[in-house]
Amino acid sequence: MTSGPSSSSSSHPNWTSDAPRPVVPTPATMGGNLRGRRVIIGLPGHGWRADLRADEKVVQGSRTYVPVIPESEWYRAEAEQVEVFAPLVPVERVWVEEFGMAGLTLHDAETSRLVSLDEPPRRSPLPALDASHLTGRRVVEIPQDGGSEKRDLRAVTEIHTSEDGHVCARVCTELDWYRWQWTGRSPRTAEVPVNRLWVE
Repeated sequence: MTSGPSSSSSSHPNWTSDAPRPVVPTPATMGGNLRGRRVIIGLPGHGWRADLRADEKVVQGSRTYVPVIPESEWYRAEAEQVEVFAPLVPVERVWVEEFGMAGLTLHDAETSRLVSLDEPPRRSPLPALDASHLTGRRVVEIPQDGGSEKRDLRAVTEIHTSEDGHVCARVCTELDWYRWQWTGRSPRTAEVPVNRLWVE
C-alpha cells in the first residue's frame, strides 16, 4: 500500500483508504502457474471475455493451450469436487489478471476512456461511492487497520444507510456468491463502510 493519498482518496476527503492495486492483464505466454488464476481470453482487435479461471497449460503437438472455464463453474468444481468441461484456448489468446502497483490510478472526468485493442485494458479500482451500480460487481475491501486488501468479494447490495446510520454496502465471498447461483442458498454477507470499499 502507498503511504501518501491517492487521487481517489483526495477527491473524497472522508475516504479512509488508499486505492487497492489495479488489475493488469499479462500474457499467459509469460509463464507461471495458471491453475485457479483469473484470466481474460480474446483476440486483439476483436474483443475480450473475462470472469474466467484457468487450469495448467496443455501441450498438443506443437501448440500450447490453456483449459479455461467460467468462474462460476470453477467455484462449483472446487467446492463440490466435480469435473466440468474446460475448452482449450490457444495460450497466445489468454491473459492472466495480475496486480499492478497501488496508488498510481487516476479517476478524472477528463481522463480518456480510449484504449488500445492490442491487449485487454488495465482496470483501475474505483471508489464504491463513484460506481454507477454495485450489485454483483467484484469489490475490494481495505481493512480499517490498513491491513492487506480483501479480494474475491462480490457486492450483494447497492450503497445504503445501515441501521446504525453508517453508509455502507453488503458484500459476500465469491464462493458464496456463486453457490447462491447453483444452490439458491442465500450467502452470508457483511456490511462494509463505503469509504473502505472499491470496485475492482
